[in-house]
Amino acid sequence: MTSEVRVPTLGESVTEATVATWFKKPGDAVAVDEMLCELETDKVTVEVPSPIAGTLGDIVAAEGETVGVNALLATISEGGAAAAAPAAKDAAAPAKAAPAAAVQDSGSAVDVMVPTLGESVTEATVSTWFKKVGDTVAQDEMLCELETDKVSVEVPAPAAGTLTEIIAAEGSTVEANGKLAVIASGAGAAASASASAAAPAPAAQPSGGTGKDVEDAPSAKKAMAEAGLSPDQVQGSGRDGRIMKDDVARALAAGTSAAASAPAPAAAPARAASAPDDASREERVRMTRLKQTMARRLKEAQNTAAILTTFNEVDMTEVMELRNTYKADFEKKHGVRMGFMSFFTKACCHALKEIPEVNAEIDGTDVIYKNYVHMGVAAGTPTGLVVPVIRDVDTMSFAGIEKAIGAMGKKARDGKLTMADMTGGTFTISNGGVYGSLMTAPILNPPQSGILGMAKIQDRPMAIGGQVVIRPMMYISLSYDHRIIDGKGAVTFLVRVKEMLEDPRRLLMDL
Repeated sequence: MTSEVRVPTLGESVTEATVATWFKKPGDAVAVDEMLCELETDKVTVEVPSPIAGTLGDIVAAEGETVGVNALLATISEGGAAAAAPAAKDAAAPAKAAPAAAVQDSGSAVDVMVPTLGESVTEATVSTWFKKVGDTVAQDEMLCELETDKVSVEVPAPAAGTLTEIIAAEGSTVEANGKLAVIASGAGAAASASASAAAPAPAAQPSGGTGKDVEDAPSAKKAMAEAGLSPDQVQGSGRDGRIMKDDVARALAAGTSAAASAPAPAAAPARAASAPDDASREERVRMTRLKQTMARRLKEAQNTAAILTTFNEVDMTEVMELRNTYKADFEKKHGVRMGFMSFFTKACCHALKEIPEVNAEIDGTDVIYKNYVHMGVAAGTPTGLVVPVIRDVDTMSFAGIEKAIGAMGKKARDGKLTMADMTGGTFTISNGGVYGSLMTAPILNPPQSGILGMAKIQDRPMAIGGQVVIRPMMYISLSYDHRIIDGKGAVTFLVRVKEMLEDPRRLLMDL
């Protein structure tokens, strides 16, 4: 009997997908519900499971092909191979065969599994291992860190014992519920650790162009760059001398610095640089999943939306005076500092009610108007830009907004943001002024139709009442999708934001 594998329903308004990856090849044994391939749409990634146990026959749609809903992907033959399929599944994908902390070998071995990564997230990259084979670990001690295209996920030890095997090395890609490592607990821990010494954990392939045989941990590279250290100033404790994040911390604690590490070498005779010399001074580092997704989505926004930007400037005198007058009382009562973001958020909420198309999105030939405001607040983190979302911000007070922004900012810096924290936004504010930007034209965060850009506050001479006076001024911008928002609406929106910031009493009176 032969069964067909077809493209499943992809979601509302989604009619086609691209075959991203086949995890099986013709002739492989498969089990019921074992993942066969992965499809990518413009919205989500979809896994296609096997409908029966058997042997994979023909693959009709190869990787990279575009397929419609219910299109034929492959065939599976049910028969003698079916009985062997569960065993093959266990060997090829232990992630599917064990729960989050499966116990084997009479309770002495505990599998460390990939935790739930979030809705529509099916795989992650192993970013950093904080333990190595043979190390003793305590229950709930952090073992490694995973990176997805949305968030970073920490993986704690499910039990106390000795780390005996690392299955997924740094840089490798793992599926949701995949097997990461093995911990030996109880009496078998010491014996397992000794046995593992003869078979060390696999290491990620070194990146090309670095001139090194061993690739340092990505987190260590980032820490060295931030501290101004070079690899020769840090003693690596990883396998084959690999530098880990902890090694950088120890080097800093010992007082190692880039300036005082060694005498400056004698000046070399001037000569023209050659191609081999250039290659030895270059470093190739794989982009994180977060940065890959950011790059793809931003380019998609440019290719899809008709992005236009309009600018204005705001006299921040009134906001700054109001803030200076009440910031001490505000913090004393609410336990949070009064910043500028709550003023801008409130001003945007009022302007969005007047110009609702800025808070809308295009879905095919329809426009969806949102009668609520879920505000995205762009935040820079060591791993890249993220946009946590504050839901129903239009119903919040100044104190509520400041608390929500502070909580989301802390989660972003600590790498604790979840999928729910970063989805559902209807409008975004990006504050490039915190980095010193004088003027900015941010790219849309699809499927949103508008994003406000804030720049830094700078004293400038202004003509007011026939006189030149110095005022704290800020350039603001609105990047918008011209397919849904016309020039009049965009300019009006920005003018309303300007008016409410220059006279904050309008915010209180809902004018």
